[in-house]
Amino acid sequence: MLSFKRVLTAGFLLAGIFFSLTGNAQQAIPLYPGAIPNNTDAPDEEVVNASQGVSKVSRPTLSIYLPPRDKATGAAVIVCPGGGYGTLVMKREGYDVAQALNELGIAAFVLKYRLPGDNTNKDKSIAPLQDAQQAISLVRQRAGEWGVNPAKIGIMGFSAGGHLASTAGTHFSKAYISHPDGISLRPDFMILVYPVISFSDSLGHKGSRERLLGTSPAKAQVDLFSNDLQVTTQTPPTFLLHAGDDTVVPIGNSLRFYEALLRHGVAAGMHIYPTGAHGFSKAPAKEDWFAQCRTWLKANSFTAP
Repeated sequence: MLSFKRVLTAGFLLAGIFFSLTGNAQQAIPLYPGAIPNNTDAPDEEVVNASQGVSKVSRPTLSIYLPPRDKATGAAVIVCPGGGYGTLVMKREGYDVAQALNELGIAAFVLKYRLPGDNTNKDKSIAPLQDAQQAISLVRQRAGEWGVNPAKIGIMGFSAGGHLASTAGTHFSKAYISHPDGISLRPDFMILVYPVISFSDSLGHKGSRERLLGTSPAKAQVDLFSNDLQVTTQTPPTFLLHAGDDTVVPIGNSLRFYEALLRHGVAAGMHIYPTGAHGFSKAPAKEDWFAQCRTWLKANSFTAP
């Protein structure tokens, strides 16, 4: 079983600093080469806590984890940590996951996306999606440099990061970023871990919805960002993981998305744990969930060159 909990030994919260991991250099780079779209001129007030979680993110970055060349499969995953659109669980749902993916020969790109804010974004509802689209575009654009097959680029998200990942996987036909080169913004697959999917009153995670859309969003906007309602035949193949005892994000989010995928003929897999709680803090999900991801990735040929 993969050593998912392995602790990173290098300080890599400073963008542009390299460190050694599995023999390859890693780097955190600004997500945008120039001005950040949809940002105001508000100052950077990002806060980093002792566990490498971050809040008040207004300057997005992409942290690059490349596997050793002799293990590389060409597949890549953009990883979106969760945190209810109010914080980002960067280590446990980002950096640690990237290391585990590298052990499978998969390149990983941890997305520190903007957390929606009325003072930092002109339209906070689209800021995280812009960052997800930019990450997909950037990895495709630089695929040759990073040893990635541009047709094997997936996205993975946890909790609210799962909402962002599923938004990227269902809203790719409209570019929310400057897109003159026409590079596809569609991820080739999705892995959604205890994801927020619906913003409906019955299923939606209230905190995530309010932070992204405000306290009184119009029904049309709620429906637009309820991603089970946005599934089409072009939605990428998806693997979902959830625990039945999740009281923070009800399992109905994953069930509803899975049913929508099946209705539209999209290849889908799902693993439900009887216990695990939100964040997979309890057995059996805590020890087993990444092994399920590995099995799905292998079955879909993402762990083979």
